[in-house]
Amino acid sequence: MAKIAVEETLTDVQQALEEKGYQVVPFRQEADAKDCDCCVISGVDENVMGVQDIVTEAPVIDCRGMDANQVCEEVEHRLSR
Repeated sequence: MAKIAVEETLTDVQQALEEKGYQVVPFRQEADAKDCDCCVISGVDENVMGVQDIVTEAPVIDCRGMDANQVCEEVEHRLSR
């Protein structure tokens, strides 16, 4: 099953993805995303300077305004591409 990096504050999302059989790893820093198939972020720590370094080719999902089920659906959609 796919390996998903999830920000530590998103415990409900972590649990929902684990229940669906995904391997969930904590996403604390960019290095955590290197070998992941997808990353889920809260969007709270959005880059205000506008500088972005690409650390992974994996899809990154900003889950602001989404519940855990919606995030799971988005992960499944992005991984099916």
